[in-house]
Amino acid sequence: MKRFLNLIVYILTIHVSALLIAGLFRLVLFISSYHQLTSEALSDKSLSMLAFVHGVWFDNVIGCYILLLPLAIAVVCGVCNYYGKALFRFFTIFFSVFYGLVYLISASDIPYFAYFFKHINSSIFEWFGYAGTTAGMILGESAYYLSIGLFLLFLAGFIVWLVCLSRYFHRRSLTISASFPFWKRGVVLLVGACLIGLCIFGIRGRTGYNPIKVSAAYFCQDAFLNQLGVSPTFNLLTSVMDDMRPENKYLHLMDEQEAITKAQALLNRQGEVAVSPLAVYRHASKADSVQQGRPNVVLIMMESMSSKLMKHFGQSETLTPFLDSLYTRSISFRNFYSAGIHTNHGLYATLYSFPAMMKRNLMKGSVIPRYSGLPTVLKENGYYNLFFMTHEGQYDNMNAFFRTNGYDEVFSQENYPADKVVNSFGVQDDFLYDYAIPVLNQRAATGEPFFATLLSISNHPPYVIPPFFHPKTSEPETQIVEYADWALRKFFEEARKQSWFDNTIFVLEGDHGKLVGDAECELPESYNHIPLMIYSSRIHPEEKNTFGGQVDIQPTILGLLNIDYLQNNFGVDLLKEERPCMFYTADNMIVGRNDTLLYLFNYETQQEFTYHIDNGKLKAVPMDDRFLPLKEYSFSMLQSAEFLVKHGKTVNSVPFTQQ
Repeated sequence: MKRFLNLIVYILTIHVSALLIAGLFRLVLFISSYHQLTSEALSDKSLSMLAFVHGVWFDNVIGCYILLLPLAIAVVCGVCNYYGKALFRFFTIFFSVFYGLVYLISASDIPYFAYFFKHINSSIFEWFGYAGTTAGMILGESAYYLSIGLFLLFLAGFIVWLVCLSRYFHRRSLTISASFPFWKRGVVLLVGACLIGLCIFGIRGRTGYNPIKVSAAYFCQDAFLNQLGVSPTFNLLTSVMDDMRPENKYLHLMDEQEAITKAQALLNRQGEVAVSPLAVYRHASKADSVQQGRPNVVLIMMESMSSKLMKHFGQSETLTPFLDSLYTRSISFRNFYSAGIHTNHGLYATLYSFPAMMKRNLMKGSVIPRYSGLPTVLKENGYYNLFFMTHEGQYDNMNAFFRTNGYDEVFSQENYPADKVVNSFGVQDDFLYDYAIPVLNQRAATGEPFFATLLSISNHPPYVIPPFFHPKTSEPETQIVEYADWALRKFFEEARKQSWFDNTIFVLEGDHGKLVGDAECELPESYNHIPLMIYSSRIHPEEKNTFGGQVDIQPTILGLLNIDYLQNNFGVDLLKEERPCMFYTADNMIVGRNDTLLYLFNYETQQEFTYHIDNGKLKAVPMDDRFLPLKEYSFSMLQSAEFLVKHGKTVNSVPFTQQ
C-alpha cells in the first residue's frame, strides 16, 4: 500500500510542477502585455491576482485531462503490485510529450496574443497549408525568438525535473516492503476510484449545471485580465471542438456576391469600403427623438413569450393582463418576429442586429467574436451598460460575450444568494427584477445614463410557481405565464417610484415564442411571433402593423434617442422604414412571410413548403413565382450575414467622425 501511495505522490508532484510551469508562461504573457491593463487594473492589484487564480483553474482542467490515463495505469499497477523501472520511464515520456505540447501552445500564444489580442485558436490550422510561408514568418520575426527560447528552456527544465523525480521515487519504492496482502488490493481500488473521480471533476472544472467554459474566466471590465485566466491549450481545444459541430458549418444558400447585391438593394445600402458592403451612416432626426436629458434604456427580454399568449392576439384565457394593458400604452408592433427559437438567437439579433443562423449559437465558442450593436453604440455615447440574467454567467457564453461586446457589468446566478436559486436556470423573475432596482438606482445617482438588459427565465421548463403566487388557471404551462406577467407588473410598480422612471425608455419583447395551440404548419407561427412594446411617458402610444424583427430593435431605439452612428448590420428603423416582409429561422428551417404568403425552407432536406394566408388561416399551395421574393429576401439576408461573420466584418472599424 505504501508503494502505491509513493507512486500517487510521484504523479501528483508532476501535476503540480507542470501547473507551476504553465503559470510561468502566463506570467510572461502578463509582463509582455502589461501595457494593455486599464487604469483600474493598474490601481487594483487584486484584479491581476484573481486573473492568475483563474489561470490555475483552467490549467488544472488541462492537467486533469493529461493526468487521467496515468492515474488509471497507476491503479492497475497498484492492484498488480508492479512498480518497476519501466513504469516510471513510461510516465517520464508520457508527461514530457503531453506537457511539451501544452508548453508549445503556451509559448506560441505569447506572440499570437500580442498581435491579435486573443488566445491561439483553431484558425492557426489554416496556416498549415502554407508551411513554408509560416516557417519563414516565424524564423524571420525576432519577436518569436523569445517564445521559442522560453519553450525550449522550460521544456528542458521540466524533462530534467521529471527524470530526477522518476529516479528518486523509483529508488524510494525499492526501500518499501513489497508485502501486499490481498485485502489491500481493495483499498487500492477504492483510493484509486476516488482519485480518478476527483480527476474527472477537475476536467469538468466546476459543480454547476454546465462544465467550465471560457466565459468562467471573465470577471471584470479589463479585457486583458479577462483573457489572461484562460489556458491557451483549453482555448485551442474548445475552438477546434466548436468547429466540428454540425451546426457551425458554413451556410450555402446562394452565391455570396449575388446575396450582398440583393441585400444592398433591399436595405437601400451602398456600403462603406472600410467597414462592410452593408454599412451606412445614420443621422437621427430630432423631430422623432425623445432625447431630452439622454433617456435611460431598460430592455426586458421575456422568456418564451409568444404573442399568442396575450389576449390582444387572440388568447382566450387572461394570462397577461399587465402586458395587454402595457401594449395599448406603448408603441407596439403587431407583426413582429423573433430571429430564432432559442434565447441566444434573440439576444444576438436584438442587441447586435444580426439574424440567427439556423441552429448555430454565434455567441458561443472559445474565440469571443466582436460585434458592434446597441450596447457598443450606447457605450460610445456615454451610457453605462448592465446585463441581468437569472442563471449562471457562462451559460451560452453570455458573460464573456457581453463583456467583450459593450457591457460594463454582468449580473448572474453567481451574484445572488444560493437560497434564491430554484432550479438549473437560477433565480425567478421577481427576484431578478427586485435585485435590479437598487443597482439601477446606484447608476442613476451617478448622473450618467444607463442601458440595462434584463433576461427573464420563469416561462421555461422546469416551471416553478412560487408558493406566494396564486394563479387563476390550473395548468403549469399557463400558471407560469400568469406569474411572469405578475412579476413584470411588480417591477414596473417599483420602477415607477424611482426618480429615473420618467426619463427611461422601456423595451419589452419575447426572446422567442413557444408552441401555443396546435401546429398549423411545419413551423407554427407561435414559435417566432412575439410582442414588442416600447414604453415611455414621453412617447405617444400607437400600434404598428408593418413587419419587423429583433434585428430592427437597435436602429429603432437609436433613432428614438437621436444618436448618430455607423450602422453595420441588418436592422431598419421601424418608425421610419417599412419592411415588405420578414424573415427568420428555427434550427433547420428558414421562413419568409408577408401579409398573404408564407414560405418555408428546410435546409437539411432541401424541401420547400408554401402557404397562402387568409385571415390568419393557412392553405397549402404549390410553389410558384409569387413566393420567389420571399425566398430571395430571406436567402440574401442570411447569406450576407454569413459572409460578414465569416470575414469578421461585424464591427464599426472606423469612427463615425470619418463619414
